[in-house]
Amino acid sequence: MPTSTLNRRLFTALTLTAALATATALPAGAHAQDKSIVVASTTSTEQSGLFDHLLPAFTKATGIAVRVVAQGTGQALETGRRGDADALFVHDTPSETKFVADGFADARHDVMYNDFVVVGPKSDPAGIKGGKDSVAALKAIAAKGAPFASRGDDSGTHKAELRLWKDAGVEVKSGAGWYKETGSGMGPTLNTAAAMNAYALTDRGTWLNFKNRGDLEIVVEGDKRLFNQYGVMAVSPAKHPHVKAAEAKQFVDWLISPAGQETIAGYKINGEQLFFPNAGK
Repeated sequence: MPTSTLNRRLFTALTLTAALATATALPAGAHAQDKSIVVASTTSTEQSGLFDHLLPAFTKATGIAVRVVAQGTGQALETGRRGDADALFVHDTPSETKFVADGFADARHDVMYNDFVVVGPKSDPAGIKGGKDSVAALKAIAAKGAPFASRGDDSGTHKAELRLWKDAGVEVKSGAGWYKETGSGMGPTLNTAAAMNAYALTDRGTWLNFKNRGDLEIVVEGDKRLFNQYGVMAVSPAKHPHVKAAEAKQFVDWLISPAGQETIAGYKINGEQLFFPNAGK
């Protein structure tokens, strides 16, 4: 057999083998068409581990793959305003309501909730451990000048923290010595708090999945002002015709369906449920 013919056959065999390997590696349903969406979401849904639990169930049910862009809620909303995401899964209801009012989504839906907690060093220099009044706790932290690590990133958690400082009558700004803005997500901010032996406000889901706690523990919880609601929206094709509106609607509809709500409720760490579904309630 001529060398050129042998080489062509060898090349064809190698090409077919590579194609079969690639096809095998693709997710179910990807062979017929590439069904996928981009979801801009909070760092808490990712760093708590929820998406690792939730998204495979959604993809199995619908054949739609999800790529998550994990940002602070403020950044996620801006991503949606630019049309760089098909759906949003975030947690600052006033900002989400404005997003709908501005025409960037047709509707917003409650999906689930959990709560924020104040964590701090076991030595508790501000003397707030065991309290349930988050505003009084922040007043005490400021009065003592005890270290406090803030996300400082316009996230839902940061917005909630700023509302609490406002209620406490305390004006905060980075560079005050005791108050440090990290400009980063919840996990890195908790790492900073652990390194500084500082107080911080965190969502409970991220805290339960956080391993590098150092000397930190929950010091304040149970205040109704620490309620943390999550919402979901599909970006409007009227604003951005290129978005995958049909697939985004499937994502929203599945999350608020009994199947999606049961999947959310089923996510636990050490037997403790992290998020509580409340769509339509």
